[in-house]
Amino acid sequence: MFDTHRPYLASVAYRLLGSVADTDDVLQDAWLRWRTVDHGAVEDPRAYLTRTVTRLCYDLLRSARVRREAYVGEWLPEPAVVEEVSPAERAVVGEEVSLAMLAVLEKLTPAERTAFVLHDVFAVDFAEIATALDRSPEAVRQLASRARRRVGEQSGRSRPVDPTE
Repeated sequence: MFDTHRPYLASVAYRLLGSVADTDDVLQDAWLRWRTVDHGAVEDPRAYLTRTVTRLCYDLLRSARVRREAYVGEWLPEPAVVEEVSPAERAVVGEEVSLAMLAVLEKLTPAERTAFVLHDVFAVDFAEIATALDRSPEAVRQLASRARRRVGEQSGRSRPVDPTE
């Protein structure tokens, strides 16, 4: 079951982290957690795995931000190495995230980045994201809205934010 969702989970993790090595580490940790869970008790494996990967990424982002505070240079994301993938995997993963977009995402707080990427890129609903971030759905909606505004400012094109998003 994990392998079925692996391309999607890898895409989520890479877009949140911007690092192939960190993505691999998160997927390994998620797989180890998946092995120990009672699969019969998991109603929606994809949602469970998404929540697990999201939580691992969020924790890593928070600790990475602390580690990078001592580094004086600009953080640059790693380019993803694209291996041969099946058409099904390509449909799930979609287009590569540009390095420029990852650099813009790095300007967001870990919570903003997580809310923005999961909702706006992967169409995960706010209630599910709220569970992963231990926040209310309304707080997550505000995080995503703030992130959209900041991404628009950083990329040089600002669009009005719909408060119902």
